[in-house]
Amino acid sequence: MNELVETATAVTLPVMEAFYTIQGEGFHQGKAAYFIRLGGCDVGCFWCDVKDSWDASIHPPFSTQQIVATALQEVNRTHGQANHLIAVVTGGEPLMHNLDELTLALQAAGFDTNIETSGSSPLSGHWNWICLSPKKFKAPVPEILPVANELKVVIFNKHDFEWAEQYAAQVSSTCKLYLQPEWDKSAVVLPLIIDYIKANPQWQLSAQVHKYINVP
Repeated sequence: MNELVETATAVTLPVMEAFYTIQGEGFHQGKAAYFIRLGGCDVGCFWCDVKDSWDASIHPPFSTQQIVATALQEVNRTHGQANHLIAVVTGGEPLMHNLDELTLALQAAGFDTNIETSGSSPLSGHWNWICLSPKKFKAPVPEILPVANELKVVIFNKHDFEWAEQYAAQVSSTCKLYLQPEWDKSAVVLPLIIDYIKANPQWQLSAQVHKYINVP
């Protein structure tokens, strides 16, 4: 993680890592994006590839001012400006924290705010894009379903397609629908997903391109 710029404030968030990269998943795949990964998760997916994020107490607390200043410093070094550049808040489960102040500060700095969440905790923050990725281990709270811009369901086995459809029926008609193979099972489930999308073209494929091109 980039060294965070130090300032003083009372409101802090546990930051596991923050980095400027390419969004590899979902609707914004291929776009430049600044990722802010917060510590803390009570969902506990056994196939999670960032289990180190689960315990918020092991990640250093940083103020929203520190987080945004560091984001601007990194983006300005490589890009020159943050005007409508995507800032993705993820985790862990980011909604375990109140994100109102962070998102307002990011938007004031010129970022578009995106979140990747299981939706298992109440929605906070001011968002340009909400990616809801529900998990069987802890269901999303009902109020997040109608405001999700994107539904991204991880497919671990063939039974997950029916489960995905249950959530597709609860989001808005404008919500983008994505099926994403669980990485370690991709050799088995990717052909199933391709066949499913061909038969149900309202869905699209999310393929975790960042893992194929070896970027964070």
